[in-house]
Amino acid sequence: MKQDKPFVRRMYQKQELALLYFPHLRPHAATNRLLRWINQCSQLHSELQLTFYNVHARYFTVKQVDLIVHYLGEPGG
Repeated sequence: MKQDKPFVRRMYQKQELALLYFPHLRPHAATNRLLRWINQCSQLHSELQLTFYNVHARYFTVKQVDLIVHYLGEPGG
């Protein structure tokens, strides 16, 4: 499903970004699915580790969002 607004690269709460990728899921399920995708993409996971990625953090930094979009594509795209 295509979004009405263009995707803006900025700091996102994990749940907020997850819901952009999976708008049809409940927030917790969307977050779990996004984290699963990140863990399954070894290159993405490795590069996120270089940005001090913490699975328990509530936010993705702008750099982390850039990496996620690079490997997974823009949400809704």
